[in-house]
Amino acid sequence: MTPRGTDWTLAALVAVMAATGALTLFGGPWVFVIHDVAGLAVGGVLVWKFARVWRRAFAHRLGPAAALLVLGTLLTGVIWSSAIHPRAFGYNPLNLHSVLGAALIVIVASHAFARAKRPRRRDLLTRRQVLTSAGVGLFALLAYQAQKTPGLASAKRRWTGSYEKGSFEGNAFPSTSWVADKPRPLPNDYRLRVGDRTYLAAELDTGDELTATLDCTGGFYSTQIWRGTRLDRLLEGYPGTHIRVVSVTGYRWGFDRSEAGDLLLATHVGGEPLSHAHGAPARLVAPGQRGFIWVKWVTRIELHDGPDPGALISTLTSSFTPAGRGSAPE
Repeated sequence: MTPRGTDWTLAALVAVMAATGALTLFGGPWVFVIHDVAGLAVGGVLVWKFARVWRRAFAHRLGPAAALLVLGTLLTGVIWSSAIHPRAFGYNPLNLHSVLGAALIVIVASHAFARAKRPRRRDLLTRRQVLTSAGVGLFALLAYQAQKTPGLASAKRRWTGSYEKGSFEGNAFPSTSWVADKPRPLPNDYRLRVGDRTYLAAELDTGDELTATLDCTGGFYSTQIWRGTRLDRLLEGYPGTHIRVVSVTGYRWGFDRSEAGDLLLATHVGGEPLSHAHGAPARLVAPGQRGFIWVKWVTRIELHDGPDPGALISTLTSSFTPAGRGSAPE
């Protein structure tokens, strides 16, 4: 690869990783495949990059830090996908991969804007360049496929990259909260408000059941039998095109009204009442959606005419509310 071709190839791959990394929150299987293969391809292209710049890179005071950031991002991704899960500072390799990856994207973008040179035809479209790129792509595909070899622990991952934990074992599966919500247990006089009606926790157990997989962005998945009441039952008689499910912390998520029949407000898991850590007295079960959309400690369900643009922001701010921090109710 030419020096300029190497730089633009790396920039393109990092851009792909950035886009697919963000889309893993909502995307399907191909998003994860593309993200993984692009990451492995970056490792291949870095062979050319380091061979060319290692002397002057390490002579610069920021060179070693940049190298560690790049290698750290790649290694944490490979370690996680290889089913090796040490924890550092309370975080697993997938958590660290996300943080390091975000930092790497910022640095690459800054570097590109400051020093990028326009690519020439010979940097991208010569026979040698195309064959080299194809070779790197083939290496990445083979490395990706090798991790799916039957019998390896890495082959047991779900298509999201998550590993199974505590399926069909009631409350035994791990408990996590998006960012850092840590509310106190809700009081015995808990009420769920839906429009002008309120429900006790016991009234929410109408016997509706479904089997659904909770797939957490923290890296685990768990398939459970959930019991409670479908949202379409609770919303009967109320107008509105969109549903908003709201937690005691202020965390919320929105859905189209047509999805109500597929959503469950669960009070039980595996025949057991939900534990506080899993969202008691009631949490949302949203089959096919990532775990952060399964709102816990639900206190309100609202109907509105139109989607909720503030839902995503609430996932970042709820941990700073009094309830999210665990303050006692006033």
